[in-house]
Amino acid sequence: MAQVSTVDLVKEDQEHLFHPLHHPADHQSPKVWVKGEGIYLWDAEGRQYIDGLACLWNVNVGHGRRELAEVAATQMAELAYCSSYAGATNIPATKLASKLASLAYPSLNTVYFTSGGAESNESAFKTARFYWKANGKPDKVKVIARQHGYHGVTLAAMSATGMAPYWKMFEPRVPNFVHVQAPYPYRFEGVKPGETIGQAAARQLEEKILEEGQDTVAAFIAEPVQGAGGVLVPPDDYFPHIRRVCDKYEVLFIADEVITGFGRTGSWFALDRWGVEPDIMSFAKGVTSGYLPLGGIMISDAIRQAVLSAKYEDRWMHAYTYSGHPTCCAVGLKNIEIMEKEGLLKHAGEMGARLLRGLKTLEEFAAVGDVRGLGLMAAVELVGDRSTKAPTDPTLKIGPRVQDECIKRGLYTRIRGDIIMLCPALVIRDEEVDRIVDTLRDALQAVVPERA
Repeated sequence: MAQVSTVDLVKEDQEHLFHPLHHPADHQSPKVWVKGEGIYLWDAEGRQYIDGLACLWNVNVGHGRRELAEVAATQMAELAYCSSYAGATNIPATKLASKLASLAYPSLNTVYFTSGGAESNESAFKTARFYWKANGKPDKVKVIARQHGYHGVTLAAMSATGMAPYWKMFEPRVPNFVHVQAPYPYRFEGVKPGETIGQAAARQLEEKILEEGQDTVAAFIAEPVQGAGGVLVPPDDYFPHIRRVCDKYEVLFIADEVITGFGRTGSWFALDRWGVEPDIMSFAKGVTSGYLPLGGIMISDAIRQAVLSAKYEDRWMHAYTYSGHPTCCAVGLKNIEIMEKEGLLKHAGEMGARLLRGLKTLEEFAAVGDVRGLGLMAAVELVGDRSTKAPTDPTLKIGPRVQDECIKRGLYTRIRGDIIMLCPALVIRDEEVDRIVDTLRDALQAVVPERA
């Protein structure tokens, strides 16, 4: 691989391109990625890095899969794109919808395709409102989401996202989105005597439904494991209690499986772990392993029936130009085939357990407050005082410094404050898992060497 000079390219980029979450302070010396293979990325200077977050939680089958490039090229040469509006269809979209119905929760048998996660959640919100209007309850329009949740940053999705920095410069948010506390075991507050954290969090949801008015709440949205919020893994009793609360008050449960879907937690979809089914599931990212943009929602048979039985003048007037894109769907089909053929779900569970065991050894550092994960999603949360769980002094910029030390050592991943997040490709091997742990240990040693 030939090395290239990045000086002119970066100057051109800075003059003409805005990036997600853009501020020039974060874009002085950007990485210019030029190659990917397996769990690795190479920059334009020829340096190799472990891709510790599978780019953005999505390159599940790893980089450089020629099978996906080839199926995309074949489909493009035959039929790159066609409209999938009612009255038309195409073979890859139909086949992928059928395949997803065979993999997802038993009551979810119908798919609507989008281009990504935010579009999927927007579609879920609109579909929830449609369902209640079709069932004679037009006032059920509110969506309850959770603190630390991430559901995208289009306007309604941003309003559901439970992270204030995403709101600040785009207020006012869309009305009728409210938030409850996340089941964040390390920092959850308000447990009553005799309650588990899962019970307390579900009680708080119930209290919020009653506060808002049962007849006004359309849906509750939750990531099975909160990703961008810090890899927050709920207690095992949480989602069964949530499902019962939603059923009791006729509130649709939207599972945002944009990150957790397609093998990330060791099963096709994460709620399987808790024996719970949602009414609507949003997906994206891992469905194509990021090779082409694709997402969607899957809806319950009851919601499907509401759409099919609506009067023509009240039909489901929702659409995207690229819904059911033939090339994206062809890549999605091949991506799932790779996962099945290579046994990546089982492998993800095994490698995730190895990663979590390794990260637990970092608790020898006094600054490591919590280590958590499920499947190949994990996080290490740093604190200023382990006994009180007090955050680090923000002026010390501990998290960013640890991140910088990781990058120096060839591990490129993401942080949220002082939470170091990891989500490597599902094809990772034993020795690569161990290398991630060793690299993070060395980075911690360089920044916060004090032992517990």
